[in-house]
Amino acid sequence: MLLDKENAMNSESRPRTAGINARPWGARARDWADIQEGGCRPVYLAVFERVGLRSGAAYLDVGCGAGMASQIAAERGARVSGLDAAGNLLAIARERVPDGELHVGELESLPFADHSFDLVTGFNSFQFAGNPGVALAEARRVAKPGAYVVIVTWGRPEGMEAASLLAALRPLLPPPPPGAPGPFALSDENALRAFATAAGLDPAEVFDVDSPWQYPDLAVALRGLRSSGVAARAIESHGEEVVDSAHSRALLPFRQANGSYTIGARFRCLLARA
Repeated sequence: MLLDKENAMNSESRPRTAGINARPWGARARDWADIQEGGCRPVYLAVFERVGLRSGAAYLDVGCGAGMASQIAAERGARVSGLDAAGNLLAIARERVPDGELHVGELESLPFADHSFDLVTGFNSFQFAGNPGVALAEARRVAKPGAYVVIVTWGRPEGMEAASLLAALRPLLPPPPPGAPGPFALSDENALRAFATAAGLDPAEVFDVDSPWQYPDLAVALRGLRSSGVAARAIESHGEEVVDSAHSRALLPFRQANGSYTIGARFRCLLARA
């Protein structure tokens, strides 16, 4: 099974990222930026602290989305570059990081010279690339020798509350392409290390970060949850009302006495050296 996952992640015959992800991930970009992306803020902070991101460092955020991680890095004094397939998300990133060098483009073909960056991160991006192995090899290419390339993915789904929200949409999604790796393909540490090694990286430390999703009420929760690319695909197939109903049922166990919601989520981070 591990070999099958590895082949799926590294196959060069797979399509590139923009054709798969640009439209669905950009469909509700503002809700993603204002509501959902904040659920990853603890991960961004933990990674930058662990790698010792310093002022003046050349930093590249691969799959930067709406740019929260890029904004945090800029606030720490880094010289920020970023790339994403979704132009609507990147427009928000440009608002947040007006001095950054931010591009709409393909993760499999980065518009940067070899050995340009002191740090390259992919926050929940490489596993969603059209061709994950090629995208990670590109990240290695543009990193300076010995620089960190950080792969961030979902933590193990077993016992993670947020996994139940992803599972709620599974019956509403079109069948995945044959060999598609799935959102948890890199959650296993051995698979994650193998993925990095296959791209020519030297995997080092693996650590997990708890990063709960919190919403003040059901309406905000539904807006945030329907802003993901996965939800956009389900909405295209079955409509917003059906998707909201599925999310509402899945949210019930996490409702607090004051009507707010807190859902446990965990992300797995691999620090690798180029």
